[in-house]
Amino acid sequence: MIPRYTHPVMGRIWSDQRRYETWLLVETAAAEAMAAAGIVPPDAARDIRERGAFDIARIDEIEQTTQHDVIAFTTAVAEKVGPSGRWIHFGLTSSDVIDTAQALQMREACDVILADLDQLGDVIRDRAIEHQRTPMIGRTHGVHAEPMTFGLKLALWFAEIDRDRERVRRARATISVGKLSGAVGTFAHVPPAIEADVCRRLGLEPAAVASQVIQRDRHAELLAALAITAASLEKFALEIRGLQKTEIGEVEEPFGKGQKGSSAMPHKRNPIGCEQIVGLARLIRGNAHAALENVALWHERDISHSSVERVILPDSFIALDHMLRRFTRIVRGMAVNLDRMRENLNRSRGVVFSGTVLLELAKKGVSREQAYEWVQRNAMRSFEEQRDFKALLLADADVSRVLTAAEIERAFDLDEQLKHVDHIFDRVFHPVRA
Repeated sequence: MIPRYTHPVMGRIWSDQRRYETWLLVETAAAEAMAAAGIVPPDAARDIRERGAFDIARIDEIEQTTQHDVIAFTTAVAEKVGPSGRWIHFGLTSSDVIDTAQALQMREACDVILADLDQLGDVIRDRAIEHQRTPMIGRTHGVHAEPMTFGLKLALWFAEIDRDRERVRRARATISVGKLSGAVGTFAHVPPAIEADVCRRLGLEPAAVASQVIQRDRHAELLAALAITAASLEKFALEIRGLQKTEIGEVEEPFGKGQKGSSAMPHKRNPIGCEQIVGLARLIRGNAHAALENVALWHERDISHSSVERVILPDSFIALDHMLRRFTRIVRGMAVNLDRMRENLNRSRGVVFSGTVLLELAKKGVSREQAYEWVQRNAMRSFEEQRDFKALLLADADVSRVLTAAEIERAFDLDEQLKHVDHIFDRVFHPVRA
C-alpha cells in the first residue's frame, strides 16, 4: 500500500500500472529487435507494438492459477495481441524482463530524487546567504565552543546535499543496465546483439556479464546512496530539533495557523516534521541493510531477493522523496530567532573567546602550558562565580602583565572571529573547478 504522503509522480513510478508498462516496454523492444534480426516475423513485432496492452485485473486473475507474475502478464498481453502473441517473451527468461524493466523504474525514481535534491539545495543556499553573517554560538559536545554564524551551519548542509546528489547520480548510472542473456546468462536462445539493441532502445547499458539476474551489488549501491541521503536529512533535522529546545530557542520549524502541538498542552509547538524525518531515516537505513543481504544469492540465482525488493525499493524511494520535499518546506519556512542567538552567544559571559586569549599570550612568549593555566583558571571562575570573563582577565596580574587592556579587548572582537566566513562561502557556493 502506497502511503498517503506519497507524491503522485513517485507513487506512479512504483505502481502496478507502471511496473507492467515497463515490462511491456521491454517485451516490445525485444520483439522489435528480434524482428530486425530476422528471428521474429516483422508482422508479429508490429502487432505486439500496436496491440500490446494489459488489464491488471486480468493479470491478477491469471496469477491466481499460475502463481507466476510474468507468465500471468505475458498471457494477458498475448490475449490482447492475438495470434502474434506467441512471439511475446520469445527466447527470454523472466528476469530478463523484470530486471531490465526495474532498471527503468529505478532510473525514473532517481531522477525524481535528484530534482528534489536540487530544490532543497536551492532553498538551503538562499537561507545560508540570508544568514551568512548571523552570529551564533557553535557547540561541541553540546557545550558552547566558539562563535560562528548560522549561515555557516547551512553552508555545511548545502555542501553535503551536493555530495548526496553526486552519490545518487553515480548510483543511477550503476543501476541503468539491462540484461537479456537468458536463464544463466549464456545467451543460449537470444544472441548478444539482441540485448545490445534492446538496451539501446531503452537507453540502458547492457550488463557486461550476468547470471540469471543483474547482480545485486548494483542495487545495494543505490540503496546505500539513498540511505546516506536520508542520514544527511536526519542530521539536519536533528540540528533543528536541538536548536528548537525551549532552553535554546534559536530556530523553529514552521508552525501554521490552526496547527496543534499537543492534545493535552495547548502551548506546545513541537518539531514534528523534523522528528518524522529522523524516524524515516531509520527505515531507509534498514532497507539498505536488506539490500546488502540481497547481494549473495545461490549459484546463478534464487528468488530470496525478489520479495525484499518489492518492499525496499518503492518504500525507500517514496520515503526519501517525502523527506526531501518536507524538509525543503521546513527550511524555507523555519523561523530564525536572531535575538536569542545573540543572547545565547553572550550567555557564557565571554569564555568562548578563551582560545583567542590563549594564542595572544603565546604570541607574547608565554608557554602554552602556562598560558592555558592562566586562561583556564579565569574561565572556571567565570563559570563558578558567574562573573564576566573579560573583567576577570583584566584583573588578573599574570595576564595583565603580558597583555594590555587594548589587546585583551581585541581578543573579544567578534568580527575578528568571523573574518573568514566570506571566504568559506566562496569555496562552498562558488568553487573554482579544475
